[in-house]
Parts: sequence; C-alpha cells; structure tokens
Amino acid sequence: MAYQRKLGRTADQRKALLRNQVTNLIWYGRIQTTEAKAKEVRRIADRMITLAIKECDNNVNVTKQTHNDKGQLMTIDVVNDAPSKLHARRMMMAYLYDLKETKKSDENKAEYKARTKDNKHPVVEKLFREIGPKYKARNAEKKCAGGYTRIYKLGPRRGDAAPMVVLELVD
Repeated sequence: MAYQRKLGRTADQRKALLRNQVTNLIWYGRIQTTEAKAKEVRRIADRMITLAIKECDNNVNVTKQTHNDKGQLMTIDVVNDAPSKLHARRMMMAYLYDLKETKKSDENKAEYKARTKDNKHPVVEKLFREIGPKYKARNAEKKCAGGYTRIYKLGPRRGDAAPMVVLELVD
C-alpha cells in the first residue's frame, strides 16, 4: 500500500501542489479541487490544525530589564512562545507558503504598512490565533480530535470528467 497518492506528478511538483493547497485552505477556509487532491490535502491540514490546537495557549511570561532613553532601568513583562510552541511554529513555517495580506479597499498605503509590519507569516499566525482556539473549544465539547475539514462532492469536471469537490474547514 502506498504512503500517499502520487497524483500523476513528480515528487517536487506534488509537494509544491500540496503545500500551496494546504496554505490556501487555511488562509481562505475553502478550496475547490479534485477528490484525490482533496483527500491528500485533508491529511496534511488536519495535522497542522492539531499542532496549532496543542500549542496555541503555550506561552511563557518573561521579565526583561532594559534602559530607556533617559538611562533609567525599566522592567518589561513580555509574552514569548514556549519552546514547544516555537518548534511547532517553525515546522509550520517550513511547510506553509508565506501569503501576503491583501490591502483593504478603504485603507491607504501607510495604514496597510502599519497593520502588516509585525506580521511576518500571516498563515501561521492565523492558525495559532484563530483556528487553534476555535477548534480547541470544539474538541472540548466533542472529546475527540480530528475531523476539521469537510468534503462536498460537486460532480465531474467538464473537460476530463475528474470528480470535483469543495474542501472546507468545519465551523
């Protein structure tokens, strides 16, 4: 039995395709693709979401002492990632592509730069800040893990009759 579906592509093409589709699924919440690709994307996306659920609340409070511009000693409380959360973040950043946030219609260039200057990898941040806590609460009710995606069958594609589906994150 094969470890994964080959999808009629070479290894580097297949990896790039799956990375792109997992990134878009997490960012947009829904994608339309063929059934075989959707089943592979679902496996990877569920792993990423499970990792985000386990590590979303894993923070460490650190007290730092620095000097201000007048030379006075100040103590600052900073919230950092715990080592396991940092490891999970780096694993996600190694797999997911870096998407840029889009500029809102009522936003000028300076506001867009100010809003996105600290957000280096918005897909990973979305996993930890939105998706992880949402599914953590959902799993507490259900007392089980997995099942974060849903597949709707659309029927055959017009050109080659490939079975098309919509893959989306469960609400």
